[in-house]
Amino acid sequence: MAMRVLTQIAIILALAAAGGGIWYGWQQWEPGGQSAAAQTGGRGGGPLAVQVLPARLGNVTDSVEAVGTARANESVVVTAKQPGNVAVIAFKEGQRVRTGELLIGLETREREADLDQAQAEFEQVMAMRDDARQRLDRARSLRGGGNVTEARIDELDAALRAAEGRVHAAEARVRALQARLDDVRIVAPFAGRVGLRQVSLGALIQSGAPITTLDDVSRIKLDFSVPETFVGRLRLGLTVFARSDAFPKRAFEGSITAIDTRVDPVTRAVRVNALFDNPDETLKPGMFLSVELVLEKRDNVILVPEEAIVPEGTRHFVFVVRDGRLRRTEVKLGARLEGEVEVVQGLAAGAEVVVRGVQRARDGQAVTVQPLARPTS
Repeated sequence: MAMRVLTQIAIILALAAAGGGIWYGWQQWEPGGQSAAAQTGGRGGGPLAVQVLPARLGNVTDSVEAVGTARANESVVVTAKQPGNVAVIAFKEGQRVRTGELLIGLETREREADLDQAQAEFEQVMAMRDDARQRLDRARSLRGGGNVTEARIDELDAALRAAEGRVHAAEARVRALQARLDDVRIVAPFAGRVGLRQVSLGALIQSGAPITTLDDVSRIKLDFSVPETFVGRLRLGLTVFARSDAFPKRAFEGSITAIDTRVDPVTRAVRVNALFDNPDETLKPGMFLSVELVLEKRDNVILVPEEAIVPEGTRHFVFVVRDGRLRRTEVKLGARLEGEVEVVQGLAAGAEVVVRGVQRARDGQAVTVQPLARPTS
């Protein structure tokens, strides 16, 4: 029994030794006939073959992406202030109009008659006031001779004040009727483009009835939201680029004109308004736009390929080739671009950074440098 146990132990030890030999041989061999020890620059091997690229100078743009909805710079529904029959339609649908240009004219005959009557009444009370003033002046001139009593002068003075009150009332009525007459001329409150017409010639419209729309689309406002983490970097005048699926090859450039004073407690974002020049009226109110808000532009920053970065926890390293050997260098990173990373500290422009062979690199290791073409964007 003891002999059988010893035999089994011997077999197990032999198998373990054989397995270890196979593992060691596999570790030492790679395709091409070069051992792993040689590739890693290990004891008894040659220098490690690596491919490098120099850290380059470039430009970095910090931006935030969002989506927004286009609005007209100014927009209004044109309505009637007074009821009346449509006598004139002075615009065509889609027409561009100037500030103060006539859009709709209502019938004026009844209002003109009321105004004429009010003006006649105004002239009448003006004459009565003038007569009352003359009587008072005459009485005052006769007061010294004792022909007019003080009571009579007081009576005439009161009559003059009453006449002046009637003049003011008549004048106010004339102004009111003149304003009503002016209201029959519905004009454009600002320059813009009118929409579809909603009234017909001769139709009776009521006060507040919509006539058409008017939009100033020479400039377009864009509403979008930015996460609250970027609030500290927002300021008026920041550049905004907008794109629409309707015009995939065109980017519209504007700038921030307003920032909301509050952060939405639900979305944790702040609303921002941007203004875009739109001279050809390509952008239309209501369009859905993708937004790129440029927070900062930095020129001549150091950029390295993303593959060269070796992360270790919260720290980052690169391997730099100096005098034929690797130097493990800690760096601090900034913005991440497509395929590249900004290095804000720890690296100089032109330093040869290992891009291929990073996994086998060790600090102080001897290396042979192989050329690597920089990818083109």
